[in-house]
Amino acid sequence: MVDRTSNDNQAAIEADLERLRQEHRDLDAAIAALQTAGPGDQLQVQRLKKRKLVLRDRIAFMEDMLTPDIIA
Repeated sequence: MVDRTSNDNQAAIEADLERLRQEHRDLDAAIAALQTAGPGDQLQVQRLKKRKLVLRDRIAFMEDMLTPDIIA
């Protein structure tokens, strides 16, 4: 018997993952745009980079949630 709650939860996690990945890509674009615009607001660039790192960690955590545990 398939656990519907588990499937719904997995689908929700995958949807959240896609949203986080898109936000991560958007931050990449924003950082690149700020850096090519010249020596502008370095504080803003640092904030965006920090947010990007937080997203990367969250994405890794959620990907681990989707990976089944393997007992060797």
